[in-house]
Amino acid sequence: MKRPTDPDVLLLQATADPTRLSILRQLSSEGAVCACDFSDCCTVGQPTVSHHLKVLREAGWVTGERRGTWIWYAIRPEAVARFRDLAGALNAGAARPAASLAVPAHTPATQPVNHP
Repeated sequence: MKRPTDPDVLLLQATADPTRLSILRQLSSEGAVCACDFSDCCTVGQPTVSHHLKVLREAGWVTGERRGTWIWYAIRPEAVARFRDLAGALNAGAARPAASLAVPAHTPATQPVNHP
């Protein structure tokens, strides 16, 4: 299967994982967070957290800054703005009666009828 290259798809896919969403929520509430402090928000080990941070970084969600031996991560404001733009471009469309939303019943192909 071909990997998507559309930056919007990558941005949205990165948020679709529960661990990555937890990481983004922690970053959103705390600002910059040391890589060593993410295991508190997630039920996975540090190697798995590192993998998820890599996915978020490659999707454009986060930046990392080395401070001594640790890397501190923060959400990129541009990613939040793009996410808002994508969500804001969606709308529910015109209201329609529920009956018009029903899926028509499938009718099998008609068979010739043999009359005696």
